[in-house]
Amino acid sequence: MTPSRTDRTRLLLLFALAATVTVFTATVPLLRDWFDLRVYHGAVDHWIHHGGRIYDYRVPGTPYGFTYPPFAAVAMLPMALLGLHTAIAVALLLNLAALAVVLRILTGPAWRRYGWYGCALGACLLALFEPLRDTISFGQVNLLLLALVLTDARLLATGRERWAGVGIGLAAAIKLTPALFIGLLLLAGRRREAVRATAVAAGATAFAACVAPDASRYYWTVAMWDTTRVGRLDYVSNQSLQGILARLGEPDRAVWAAAVLLVLCVWASRSRRAVAAGEWPTAFALTGLTACLVSPITWVHHLVWLLPSFVVLVRAGHPRVAGALYAVLCTSVVWLWFDDASGVDGFLGSNTYTWITLGLLLWLPVGQLRSARPALSRSASATAAAPSTAAPAIAPVSGHPGLSSPAGGTAAGSEAGPGRGRTRSASSDPTGSTCPAAANPQSSSARASSYTAKPPPA
Repeated sequence: MTPSRTDRTRLLLLFALAATVTVFTATVPLLRDWFDLRVYHGAVDHWIHHGGRIYDYRVPGTPYGFTYPPFAAVAMLPMALLGLHTAIAVALLLNLAALAVVLRILTGPAWRRYGWYGCALGACLLALFEPLRDTISFGQVNLLLLALVLTDARLLATGRERWAGVGIGLAAAIKLTPALFIGLLLLAGRRREAVRATAVAAGATAFAACVAPDASRYYWTVAMWDTTRVGRLDYVSNQSLQGILARLGEPDRAVWAAAVLLVLCVWASRSRRAVAAGEWPTAFALTGLTACLVSPITWVHHLVWLLPSFVVLVRAGHPRVAGALYAVLCTSVVWLWFDDASGVDGFLGSNTYTWITLGLLLWLPVGQLRSARPALSRSASATAAAPSTAAPAIAPVSGHPGLSSPAGGTAAGSEAGPGRGRTRSASSDPTGSTCPAAANPQSSSARASSYTAKPPPA
């Protein structure tokens, strides 16, 4: 069958866009040479095959070593059976699989309406997103953690709470930042899920303590408190509140603590409103934003946690705002101030991604997600009689506004979490510190070594 003229035109445009994206990603941001994966692989190999200690390992020629909790090292033990190049291939496949899970949860079945052409365009746009391309080319774990956390969001949004909390608990055991989602569960009144997440995190940490007692003792008493292991706080890639203060030359921890407390208050208020409105996607998006802001170090690649916010903006009817902010996060603009972040332009420009994160936390729409027609059940629910007005307000939440709905909406029903049992109409449903001045170990180009300088995983 001969392709139509429209299909041929689309293919030409797609090939042109793909070529442009390929050239951009190969020349502008450069590749990160799987540097963080080299840290993981080297630390595990040093531990298993050479009898060394996990946190003593350093990538040859650099001061960078393993910085995650011991359970992360235990989870990465299979790397000891693989060569570096095989580990890189496996990491790439895992990241792509995690990205597929994240996109499936965030978009639901909506992606089908755009067909192959829309999906291909979406892939090109994702390839431009700096946090995403850095996560993949560094060999980072951000996408895997995001997939674990969003899986819990989907379980909560669809009323399948039996396993909700497990993903958050595992993510928190691998890296400390996702532990804030346990706070979200508490705010939402989901104590059972919060306890489950805490138990999973504690159990995984205890298991790591049994496997590597010396490493666990060292991490929890020394390494966790030593931010110099990760890099300079004023490095331009650190797009957190602490990064802003460090670049301003403000070393007072009390100022940072006050800023963190203020952000947490805003997060608590807005997240409670989102959960009360049945907007689990928005609540999880707000929590991801907050985690990026309050963490002492938030490298650019950690900002994959902003992806749910863009989906919320689109569903709330603000696609242009989402597109504009997304485009900024594709530009690598903060690196223009790599050498000098002084002055007004440095204050504004070097913290661009932090301003976007803070703006999303303050103004991400709550209570505005567009409702969608509830999906038909495989059962004979399509022929079931309409519910009586006297029916109890504890209808099943399979149509709960959530990540599986193309518009994030649901049928009229009751909400889980705070406000559980309130009936509402369908119309109201929403749906490391900086590298030292030494030569950059991650860049394949000396010409842009200052651009690509990046510390090991935080």
